[in-house]
Amino acid sequence: MDDALPRDDDGRLWIFGYGSLVWRPSFEHVAARPAAVQGWTRRFWQWSTDHRGVPGAPGRVATVIEAAGEACWGRAYAVEPVHQDRVLAALDHREKQGYDRRVVPLTFADRAGPSALMYIATQDNPSFAGDTDLSELASIISARRGPSGSNVEYLLQLADALRAMGVDDPHVFALEARCRAT
Repeated sequence: MDDALPRDDDGRLWIFGYGSLVWRPSFEHVAARPAAVQGWTRRFWQWSTDHRGVPGAPGRVATVIEAAGEACWGRAYAVEPVHQDRVLAALDHREKQGYDRRVVPLTFADRAGPSALMYIATQDNPSFAGDTDLSELASIISARRGPSGSNVEYLLQLADALRAMGVDDPHVFALEARCRAT
């Protein structure tokens, strides 16, 4: 177990998800709560050739970028110490295409939360695509498929999960509307 990881008062590691982890965590956890990270916003600016696309036809997945005054809402998961090594090994593999770990403070709807681990696709990684016109982005997402399924399914599942949590994400919902129109 890594002692440098952030832990709450009960020794649990919290993991913050803003993309597929919002609707498909695929790891053992003892609590899940809507949460936000302040100063970040979600964007579909990361290429995916390992999950929602393939080499030669990459899809797009979410990352977060720093944005003063913004908050990115997602879901936070508490992982018991006994499961942390296994969960982190699985997440490190799942997020291997350009994602790094960051420790961030969480905000829950009713109070400040603990610090959590968040995976972020850094802008200097080879799969970082950056800002893209929404029409072009919707065209890419609508057409791509990878080992984890269709790229549009990823977007639609995320939009549905955010809506169910009462989260308004203009980027995700505008992209969703364009994909549904194609």
